[in-house]
Amino acid sequence: MKFEGSDQYIATADLMLAVNAARTLQRPLLVKGEPGTGKTMLAEEVAQALGIPLLQWHIKSTTKAQQGLYEYDAVSRLRDSQLAGIEGSEKVRNIENYIVKGVLWQAFEADQPVALLIDEIDKADIEFPNDLLREIDRMEFYVYETRQLIKARHRPLVFITSNNEKELPDAFLRRCFFHYIKFPEAETMQRIVDVHFPGLKKELLAAALKTFFEVRGLPGLKKKPSTSELLDWLKLLLAEDISAEALRSPDERVSIPPLVGALLKNEQDLTLFEKLVFMQRHNR
Repeated sequence: MKFEGSDQYIATADLMLAVNAARTLQRPLLVKGEPGTGKTMLAEEVAQALGIPLLQWHIKSTTKAQQGLYEYDAVSRLRDSQLAGIEGSEKVRNIENYIVKGVLWQAFEADQPVALLIDEIDKADIEFPNDLLREIDRMEFYVYETRQLIKARHRPLVFITSNNEKELPDAFLRRCFFHYIKFPEAETMQRIVDVHFPGLKKELLAAALKTFFEVRGLPGLKKKPSTSELLDWLKLLLAEDISAEALRSPDERVSIPPLVGALLKNEQDLTLFEKLVFMQRHNR
């Protein structure tokens, strides 16, 4: 069964091809792209479309690779050994009671194939990807405390997302199939909006998309608005009953759109945009 998109996720042909290529090669799919372009949602929708469970591991700056495998809770074992009576001593002697399984272990021991999302891997320490090389490549790891070799019953479909905050090691990249999600063109964006707002009037949609791409196209923006921010903005326009006319500039010049705070998220970009509008009005 191949991934062919879903009713809730508009996938381009090259993205569907990338997902199916990663499945064929049995390699992790490394997905990059601007924040808000649907990298995380891709794993959710593929899992749903293929009818398999999804396990998620959201990476933070403090996350260690070992946590994805397992953690040995030595502190709890020490505490229990101090407090345990005759009845509790058996629990303390069995070290397996203090092994906390990580997401990778759960994926490896699942009775059926699962999808595994390693989200925003570039947030972690630079050595994080290298620490997972063997486990991702061989689909096995060793538990030293219990002297067990844990092998995957089924190779999971692995999705790895990155926002390019750090460069990933070459050895790690070699083990992945790579895809960059390009920012949607106007036609694709309209299809995405249609999924989320099927009843949106054509006039409002056309005016909103025109304004959105004008804002994105402003040179010098520190942070360009993303797809998710466009959807937030449209939700606000509908909630406040903003008309298409309110978004149109009578002389076709760039104007400050209502509720612009949904699109521009820092004062430098807002100031830059206001200066552009002022200059255009001044040069009439």
